[in-house]
Amino acid sequence: MMIEVLKSKLHCVTVTEANLNYMGSITIDEDLMDAANLIAGEKVQVLDNNNGERFETYIIKGERGSGCICLNGAAARRVQVGDVIIIISYAMMDFEEAKQFKPTVIFPKEGNKL
Repeated sequence: MMIEVLKSKLHCVTVTEANLNYMGSITIDEDLMDAANLIAGEKVQVLDNNNGERFETYIIKGERGSGCICLNGAAARRVQVGDVIIIISYAMMDFEEAKQFKPTVIFPKEGNKL
């Protein structure tokens, strides 16, 4: 049996930009991506602590060290700059493998810094 489990989590990062005139996705500082074991193109769930919104999108790389968390396209309408969000990715794995798996959970500091 395969189940979907938490793989990676960026807990409480701050939205730095919302760009409506973009194709879509979430831009994440590459340092944060590396720390959380996330890759470009990966599907993520975004949870907004300020307004309760929950939606899915995919990642594009942001400038390393910038602290960038930018919602693009339609997702830009679901957040405000300054909102605190949680970014989560999941993985499918065998039930027994999932029992041993340890997700990567990152708690960035102010300015979305590690």
